[in-house]
Amino acid sequence: MASLTQLQELGISWSAVVAQTKAGRWRRHLPRVYATFTGPLPRAASISAALLYGGAHAVLSHRTAAEEWGLVRHEDGPIHVTVPYGTSAISQPGLVVVHRSRAFHHIVVASDPPRTSPGDTAIDLAAAETDAVQARRTLVALLTTGRVGPDRLRQRLLERPPRRHRRALSDAVALVRDGVQSALEELYASDVEGAHGLPTGRRQTPMSVDGFTLYEDVTYDHAGADVTIRLDGRTHLAEGTSFRDRRRDNAAELAGRARLVYGWMDLSSDPCAAAREVATVLTRRGWSGRPTRCPRCR
Repeated sequence: MASLTQLQELGISWSAVVAQTKAGRWRRHLPRVYATFTGPLPRAASISAALLYGGAHAVLSHRTAAEEWGLVRHEDGPIHVTVPYGTSAISQPGLVVVHRSRAFHHIVVASDPPRTSPGDTAIDLAAAETDAVQARRTLVALLTTGRVGPDRLRQRLLERPPRRHRRALSDAVALVRDGVQSALEELYASDVEGAHGLPTGRRQTPMSVDGFTLYEDVTYDHAGADVTIRLDGRTHLAEGTSFRDRRRDNAAELAGRARLVYGWMDLSSDPCAAAREVATVLTRRGWSGRPTRCPRCR
């Protein structure tokens, strides 16, 4: 990929560029940016073209930076770049999404290709969501990849608070710092516990099984009820994990603990039903509080 300026610096005239383009040997991919080869553009070429189009200070950001950092899976779509205010580049439908940032010089790290830092990438991607709930869930999902630490992200939110969804992003960081380790656990914490006035459970509670320390997703002993909640995501289908979970089940039964198990479909389709079940068992086991109704409750 080459910009018109680069081509002219190499002594290639505008008429030569036009001739190569008309002959089909080159093609204009973006304004003033040309593919000097034939065939489909690989991802690296699309990234290079977007950065050339954005100008000398352009960096990858949002979804594209998240893909480069390994925070999300690669998907087909436009390349996202961030530029300082005053840059003339504008978004090109289907090819480049141009963002502008007043904190530009504080969010970029040295990398190849240049991009926003992992923490700033996560903040930008979550803040771009259309509503606060999705912003919180997006940030929890990014934090639980293990590539962005909640403490560092909390500091970045203080240093450069986003214009949108500040409270939701702070809540996401708090959830992960308190032990939430997956999108399913966030769904339980927000739509079951938080929305229905249930006590806040202890996350990742250690317990000894067969001489090993394993961790329960949620427990309520501190609220006066010996109740365990298992949140059964895809990882629990692995052979070694399913054996471990059976041993945990047996250990809980031998200890006389009440336990409930929920998967993604249970909580995403009807969190209110799950809340009623949890509240019933908590009350039966000694919790003295009272659940509340959320707007979704029938």
